[in-house]
Amino acid sequence: MATRARIGLELKDGSVLSVYHHWDGYPEWLGRILKTHYNGKSLASELIDGGDMSSCWTDDRWDDTGVVGVYGPQYYSQRGENLPPRLDKDLGEYLQNSEEYSYVYTQDEGWLCYDTCSWRESYMEGQEIPEGALAV
Repeated sequence: MATRARIGLELKDGSVLSVYHHWDGYPEWLGRILKTHYNGKSLASELIDGGDMSSCWTDDRWDDTGVVGVYGPQYYSQRGENLPPRLDKDLGEYLQNSEEYSYVYTQDEGWLCYDTCSWRESYMEGQEIPEGALAV
C-alpha cells in the first residue's frame, strides 16, 4: 500500500533533516522497521543520507545488483535520480511540509511518529509505534 511518509533526524540546533519514503508509511510497518533496523542516531543518519526512497526495507533493487533476501533501502538515486535530504528549520516546519505520516529520530526519545494527514481527526497528533519486529 502506498502510504507516503517522511523520515527525519532532529539535529542539535533543532532543525530536521529528512527524506521522502513512498511505500507502507503507516506505523505498523514503517514505524516498526525504523525501531527495529534503524534505532540509533548513526543508523538513522545513514538511512537519511541516501536521499528519497521507495522503501527503507526491501530486497528489491532498481537493477540486478540486489541479492534476494538481503534487505535495505531502495533509494531513487540508485536509478539515477538526484533527490537529496531536505532541511527544515524546526520540527514545526518539518511537520507542516510532510506526507501522510512523519517520523523523526530524536536523541532523547528515539523514533517518534506523527499523523500529518490533514483530513484525519488525528492530524498532527503523535502516533504509537507498535513494538516488535516484522517477519522479515
